[in-house]
Amino acid sequence: MITLAAYLAVIAAVLALLWTVQRRLIYFPTGGVPTASSTGLSDVEPVTFETTDGLGLSGWFVGASGPSPRVTVLVFNGNAGNRAHRGPLAAALHLHGLQVLLVDYRGYGGNPGAPTEEGLAADSRAARAYLAGRPDVDPARIVYFGESLGTAVAIDLAVTHPPAALVLRSPFTSMADVGQHHYPFLPVSLLLRDRFAAIDRIRRIRVPLLVVAGGHDRIVPIENTRRLYDAAVAPKTLLVLPDADHNDYQLLAGDEMIQAVVRFLQPLM
Repeated sequence: MITLAAYLAVIAAVLALLWTVQRRLIYFPTGGVPTASSTGLSDVEPVTFETTDGLGLSGWFVGASGPSPRVTVLVFNGNAGNRAHRGPLAAALHLHGLQVLLVDYRGYGGNPGAPTEEGLAADSRAARAYLAGRPDVDPARIVYFGESLGTAVAIDLAVTHPPAALVLRSPFTSMADVGQHHYPFLPVSLLLRDRFAAIDRIRRIRVPLLVVAGGHDRIVPIENTRRLYDAAVAPKTLLVLPDADHNDYQLLAGDEMIQAVVRFLQPLM
């Protein structure tokens, strides 16, 4: 018979392993970045900038023709892939006269370093500082667009560096809540290093807010997104695409979502 001590030892070993490898269960970076043109983008300027802890990050700046400076959308990616996967989003926004900066976090897209919550926060500050320093960008008309994990990054940055407006696609209350949903048998809240507790910060946001969610999202349940939306006190709008799952094209660059974003940003344009 397995003794109680042996049983507890096995549990302790499993929890220790999860503590050690947990970031591999959160972040799924890919390194190889194809050409911008292969993602449907044109007029792309490859850019680099440095974080306060000395890492050089790469990105693509998609400028808009016509009078400058214009409204610029700073995109914060989800937890997988790299900036090339957001090419269709940037292309769709660009068609409506918006400038877009696609960037990769540390450890993504060939960038040095390894992703952590603190590291992604530093990356977001560096990306915004880079944008604000460009002569063709109006710092008063920078918009944050967060996708999935990037919604927590965008919310965190918006508290200290408020944008002109904030768009959150598939946002969540906290990593602990999402993790507990997917792993109900684990003490997720006790194990987590990177908590991304967006619900604790959303109440401090005062800029116009657009939340976009999928009604059939199997990664961030719509109920979780609604909790975050309900907690927000900023002027807010909710768009639910009832048939969309987390990684569906509808939530990447679908026409209904893009049209909603453009309408939302119209007062800035």
